[in-house]
Amino acid sequence: MAHVLLLGGTTEARLLAAALAADSSGLRVTSSLAGRVAEPRLPAGEVRIGGFGGPDGLAAWLRAERVTAVVDATHPFAAAMSGNAAGAAAATGVPLLALRRPGWAEVPGDRWHRVPSLDAAAALLPALGRRVLLTSGRQGIGAFAHLDGLHFTARSVDPPEPPLPASLDVLLDRGPFSLDGERALLRGHRIDVVVTKDSGGAATAPKLTAARELGLPVVVVERPPLPPGVPAVPDVPAALAWLAGLAGLAGR
Repeated sequence: MAHVLLLGGTTEARLLAAALAADSSGLRVTSSLAGRVAEPRLPAGEVRIGGFGGPDGLAAWLRAERVTAVVDATHPFAAAMSGNAAGAAAATGVPLLALRRPGWAEVPGDRWHRVPSLDAAAALLPALGRRVLLTSGRQGIGAFAHLDGLHFTARSVDPPEPPLPASLDVLLDRGPFSLDGERALLRGHRIDVVVTKDSGGAATAPKLTAARELGLPVVVVERPPLPPGVPAVPDVPAALAWLAGLAGLAGR
C-alpha cells in the first residue's frame, strides 16, 4: 500500500489530506502535527502529534512505516522541520515535496518594511510607532520583550510564554479574520504599526488591507529559504499532480 506522510497542520495540509483520504484505491495518508497548538484542527486520515527526534528519527519512521512520499506542508516559517524533512528524505531516498502557499505582495498604498528576522523587526519598531499589533506567533513574542516604552497587542491561538514585553495585551483568536474585524481591532487598540510574518494566504490577509486603509506601516518578516534541492509547489492541485507522477503512486 502506498503511504504518504503530510507534515504540518496548515490549511493546505488539511485540504491535501482530505483529497488523498478520499482516494478509493486504499492509499494510506498520515498527517504529522507538531503539537504546539493545544487544540489543533485535525485533518482527515491518520494523525500523529509530536516530533520525530530530528532528521534521524524521521528517517527511521519513514523506513518503519514504509512511506512512499513526503509532502512538507508545514508553516512557511517552520524552517527546522523543513530541514529535518530534507535530511530524512536524502537519507532514505523517499521523494519529498514542499507545499508552500505564495507570500503576500505589496500593492499601491502599502507602507511595508521588509526585514529578515523578528530581531530585525524589533530593532526597527521604535522608529515606526508606539502601539504595536503583533501577529507573528506566540513563540516569537520574546524577541520584543526588551522594548520599553512600546505597548503591544499580541494575537495568537494559545497564550504566549515568558519572556514578554512589559506592556502587553493578549488576544486569543484563530483566523480566518474579516476585514471589518481587522479595521475594528486596529482602531479599537489605537494601533500605529503592525508586525507580521509573510505567511501568505487569505485567512490573515485582511489586516494588511486594514493597515493600508489607515496608512499604517507594516513590518513584514521575510520567509526563510527552503532547503536546497527540494522542489516546491504553490497549491494543492499541483501537489496532487506531483504525487500522481511518482512511480509508487502512478495511476491512483
